[in-house]
Amino acid sequence: MVKEKILVIGASGQIGVELTLALRKIYGNAHVVASDLREENELLKGTGPYVSLDVMNKEMLHVQVIRQNITQIYLLAAILSATGEKNPGLAWHLNMQGLLHVLDIAREEKLQKVYWPSSIAVFGPTSPKKNCPQQTIIEPITVYGISKYAGEFWCNYFNRRFGVDVRSIRYPGLISYKSAPGGGTTDYAIEIFHEALEQGKYTCFLNEDTLLPMMYMPDAIRATVELMEAPRERISVHTSYNVAAITFSPKEIGAEIKKHIPGFEISFTPDYRQAIAESWPQSIDDSTARQDWGWKHEFDLSRMTSDMLANLQ
Repeated sequence: MVKEKILVIGASGQIGVELTLALRKIYGNAHVVASDLREENELLKGTGPYVSLDVMNKEMLHVQVIRQNITQIYLLAAILSATGEKNPGLAWHLNMQGLLHVLDIAREEKLQKVYWPSSIAVFGPTSPKKNCPQQTIIEPITVYGISKYAGEFWCNYFNRRFGVDVRSIRYPGLISYKSAPGGGTTDYAIEIFHEALEQGKYTCFLNEDTLLPMMYMPDAIRATVELMEAPRERISVHTSYNVAAITFSPKEIGAEIKKHIPGFEISFTPDYRQAIAESWPQSIDDSTARQDWGWKHEFDLSRMTSDMLANLQ
């Protein structure tokens, strides 16, 4: 059996740090090469190989894949929803071109597997708000959502046309205590914990009753690893899987934090991100993922809140 050699692109980002550490635990430190354009994240230092890599430089990327004997690529480099709206051209270019470079190299080098994350940002105002199904009307209104939806079809195309085993999850909002948020519309759900502990109060950029699908990072990492380790014949979706865990509003998470920090106060000053949030579903139907590869979330709102506060303290 070929020992897997994994390249994580965007390893210093919000998902990248924790996913790299999880993969190193499974496959061994030396078998997971972390890479990013920015400096190596503190949490990754000394845990395994690190290379400075720009996914937009296809030749450099290709050389690394050959030189390191890479068998799998996890492509996490992306410009997220809120940041993307500030520079739509750059967001489209980076999100699309990076993916095409990786898919092309995977085809040429006959890589075992590719992982590429999609997002609930693919859904738009016309998608069902409650229990949004795997297959539904999809009309995204952010450049991030447009790039992710186009990317899903590229993944499907490379799978059908060239047999590239590329797998994907439509992540909901992700909450983590280890790494900083990356410029997304759901970032408030991380900021609120830091502000609660440091200031005892938080001003939220969304309305109090804005419901959004969320997931605690340990669940997201586990979902990713379980999807990638599932036998190929179990995978029926070659665009991207809906995966869900919890749905809550800023008011609800504020109330949960108040149970731990009684004096905590939350106020609301919605900005441009409110319109983005309102265009997304409030809850996601992920029955296909549960059926295909046995996905199950472990963290609900109260368990996540306790864990976040305990770790941040």
